[in-house]
Amino acid sequence: MGRADERVPDAGVPDASGMRAYAAAFVARVTARNRLPLDYSVASLRLVDFLVDGLRKGGADGERARETLLGLGAYVGEVLVRRAGAVWLDLDTGQRACFGQPVGVRMPDGRVWNPLGKVRNRFELGGPEESLQRFWLTLHGRVRREVA
Repeated sequence: MGRADERVPDAGVPDASGMRAYAAAFVARVTARNRLPLDYSVASLRLVDFLVDGLRKGGADGERARETLLGLGAYVGEVLVRRAGAVWLDLDTGQRACFGQPVGVRMPDGRVWNPLGKVRNRFELGGPEESLQRFWLTLHGRVRREVA
């Protein structure tokens, strides 16, 4: 029998082609009754930090929070797609072993990032070094936008 903290990374996670729709459905579901500004903006990543911290401080265990964390990870990935020029990709066997997730995003410079795992780390470890807002600020490989 496995340890309690072991988890199957693929359970319930759509493949890369389904992540955009998954993120959109999550946003629709969580904003239907709340006025959460999940608008795919870079500024909204601070709200993601706040939401994940609230789950942790509220005493949710990882399994109970799993679906919400997956939705928030899909949302963070979709922010990278929309704002940084990333694309969703199905991770290969080695990447899955490294990241513990079946999907990630590839930046325009070819680097692969793990937004689902980053949200999970924020939940499990907390602290400013796991911030999703900081993740954006230190993110390598973004498309550089021309300022008019």
